[in-house]
Amino acid sequence: MNVKSLTGRAAVAAGLVLALGCGVSAQASTAGPRTLGGKARATTVPACSQKNLGVSAVKEPADSKDARHLLLIVQNAGDKKCNLYRYPLVRLGADARTTVPVIKDSDPDPGVPVTLAPGQEGYAALLVSGGARDEYPAKSITLNLQGRQPGSGAGKAIDVPMPVKTLYADDGQLVTYWTTASGYALDFIMSK
Repeated sequence: MNVKSLTGRAAVAAGLVLALGCGVSAQASTAGPRTLGGKARATTVPACSQKNLGVSAVKEPADSKDARHLLLIVQNAGDKKCNLYRYPLVRLGADARTTVPVIKDSDPDPGVPVTLAPGQEGYAALLVSGGARDEYPAKSITLNLQGRQPGSGAGKAIDVPMPVKTLYADDGQLVTYWTTASGYALDFIMSK
């Protein structure tokens, strides 16, 4: 068969038959750009960054004397959807050497980012102290967002407003993956 002499739909059909005959999948890819009115548009949702998020932290429960359990809240203040990847990279205090370790079991849908529509909130729970080991005062919370690829970042560091003047942190700190259900995130730290 001379494929060069075929035009339009016949050429596409012949290509599919040849591809299927060779064992090649004929499924269309949805990851690439799509065309609409002759113009290409991206089908991927961008990563959330400090440019389009409002950020806050609250004590849980709100009337607790200490601030061991915090709920980190981000809200999409932009006009387009954005994705939160994995978990926030949190540092408590200006002298923190490492980021807070993640609770691996807290990922509600492994490998799938949390997509925030405009105005929607995302949550991660933060355990500030898990016991009395090497306690130190922290007067700041810094949060970095992860990018699409593991190890990549999305935007600049974000200074999170403090829910109290000083946090008393220790080496038992933990953080959860992002979720759109605050109660789900808090379940992982409230018993600790």
